Amino acid sequence: MGDNGAGNGISRRKFLKGFGTGMVGSTVILNSLGAATKEEKEQMREYLQNAEPLTLTVNGKKHRLMVEARTTLAEVLRNHLQLTGTKIVCNQGECGGCTVLLDGMAIYSCHLLALDAAGKSVTTIEGLLTGEELHPLQEAFVEKDGLQCGFCTPGQIMAAKELLAKNPKPTRKEIQHGMAGNICRCAAYPKIIESVEYAAGVSNSK
Repeated sequence: MGDNGAGNGISRRKFLKGFGTGMVGSTVILNSLGAATKEEKEQMREYLQNAEPLTLTVNGKKHRLMVEARTTLAEVLRNHLQLTGTKIVCNQGECGGCTVLLDGMAIYSCHLLALDAAGKSVTTIEGLLTGEELHPLQEAFVEKDGLQCGFCTPGQIMAAKELLAKNPKPTRKEIQHGMAGNICRCAAYPKIIESVEYAAGVSNSK
């Protein structure tokens, strides 16, 4: 089943988008796919047979989904819940681009199976917003130019969120240590550190 739907009436992405946010019975789903071909229905039946129920809270909202056991948390966030602020970069749990908070702890969401997050609370970059208002950490990254291409920025900010929650007034060395799991290919590290210092209201320029 293709991800982009090219050549298919109903793609996997469209399927997940349409049915991913609610836990529904397979009969209900298959009956609702009247326009799908026999082959597509069979593909979806196979998907559902391999799927497991998952309940987790994301950005304060409870979700019940059906996911395959091999699905990562990052894939659930992006493909099922359309929270695309979480980036999948290396997809090997090395660069930190997919960092989110799981019960307040910064984790690589590409490296965690979604079913292992069952019953837990996930916070993504979207969850830091208050309506359209940026979180102070997001404002700090803008103010101090802590983002260049911006691709790693959501993960950087989520790592900083955990860091400042544990240590509201970190030293520069503590910030560097706390942010060490996140890679910036633009090498904007000095600006990233300044951004975290600015958000914390500390000055550790030396």
